[in-house]
Amino acid sequence: MQRRTFLSCLPLAGASATGLGSLATTPAALAADAWPAKPITLIVPFPPGGPTDIIGRTAAKLLSDRLGQPVVVENRPGAGGNLGTDQIAKAAPDGYVLGVGVISSLSIAPQLLPKLPYNVKTAFTPVSMLGIAKGAIVAHPSAPFHDLKGLIAYAKAHPKSLPFGSSGIGTSNHLAGEYLQSLAGIELVHVPYKGTSQAAQDLLGGQLLLSFETSLATTAPNVQAGKLKAIAITAATRSPLLPQVPTVAEQGFPGFDVPSWFGLIGPAGLPKDVVATLNRVLTEGLKRPDVAERFAQIGAEPAPSSPEQFAKRIADENQRWGQVIRDAHITLD
Repeated sequence: MQRRTFLSCLPLAGASATGLGSLATTPAALAADAWPAKPITLIVPFPPGGPTDIIGRTAAKLLSDRLGQPVVVENRPGAGGNLGTDQIAKAAPDGYVLGVGVISSLSIAPQLLPKLPYNVKTAFTPVSMLGIAKGAIVAHPSAPFHDLKGLIAYAKAHPKSLPFGSSGIGTSNHLAGEYLQSLAGIELVHVPYKGTSQAAQDLLGGQLLLSFETSLATTAPNVQAGKLKAIAITAATRSPLLPQVPTVAEQGFPGFDVPSWFGLIGPAGLPKDVVATLNRVLTEGLKRPDVAERFAQIGAEPAPSSPEQFAKRIADENQRWGQVIRDAHITLD
């Protein structure tokens, strides 16, 4: 009874009072009217503990609290986030399987991987942006460089011998590394992990000297504790979590800007009323001060949007990264 009361107060998008009778006879309207009648699965395409997981779990709680049904997070890591993203694409469009879409799977991989198992233009329903995070280039304290100039000098003196970690092939931090190599004329060795947490462990242990991080979730505290040293922020502006660390752009590469963004997506064909309800709940929830504080802890900011704005961002970023990849001759060979 409580669930029906909640849903009845939500207006059907695009429906007039006189049209409610005819709308209720359509399959999409029936599905939306009964939704959610059972727990919802939220797929996070990276392992627990990283920024995608933290943002996904925050969104899951916002939805669960408002919709009156559990929203169960399932971590499906692999292939730089593309494995879990493909599972979202292949789910039934009934509103019971949603997922976190990220820049790497939605806007970079389509330009970099010719055999991607999903078509980003037709496989998804964008619901809302969730947040934007700034990343960083970080190094183990034993690394023989302390800033970007020193890193580049070392890499030029030791070509193809300095490994750098990322959260997977085709991820935004992988592309940040490839992009920097093309601009600086250096050759590093890419070491892909299944998520940021695993890369961070090896970096802290000294098995890895250099990493391109998608957020500052673990980076900032470890830099402040002297366990890591920050080389540069990979976004256009400095981070409040590490205000003393200059950006890549400040250190000789103007225009370098590789933030990470996260959004809620579903499979293509989600009922419009389900999309409208999800968007409304997220738009309201992401404005809460406690959510902004949680995001700030990983160097991220809430960034709710309309479904149309999110769809435009995905398309615009595909165009941007396609151009970067072509101009820089970035390949996975």
